[in-house]
Amino acid sequence: MQDATVLTKEAGQVSLSQLFGLANQEMEALALLGFQLYEQGKAADAESIFNGLIALDSQLYYGYAGLGALSLAQEKLDEALRWLTRAAELNPEDPTVHANLGEAFLRLAKLEEAASEFQKALALDPAADDPGANRARAMLNGMRLMCQRADRATEGSGQ
Repeated sequence: MQDATVLTKEAGQVSLSQLFGLANQEMEALALLGFQLYEQGKAADAESIFNGLIALDSQLYYGYAGLGALSLAQEKLDEALRWLTRAAELNPEDPTVHANLGEAFLRLAKLEEAASEFQKALALDPAADDPGANRARAMLNGMRLMCQRADRATEGSGQ
């Protein structure tokens, strides 16, 4: 079955965003609006924007990343994993997506997967400019600290 947001055109396939003449910049602006609504505590409005982005073009990652961040904030971790995994598949170059995905894994106590996603976020932001990657750095350092403490506790107990 063909994705409902992609229509067949004589020369190939076209998304609704293309059909309506929406440029990538306009899609980015809608995503930014969704994140601003999310930051203002207007989760339902943000969710509508993110779902709309997916409806307009299911091959752009913005809507998936937004729904993933929203699900993460709402502690809907399985949903967050699903949305963020799709976002990372569509755009593996976004450090914030990897940071959010790592955080979802961390909250689910999947430490190896979390560390892997945090490392991807760091690799994508060697200058430490991206706030998402910097959050990943902090969480990865926290994980290292906890592992060191656990190692010391194990050594101290003679195990």
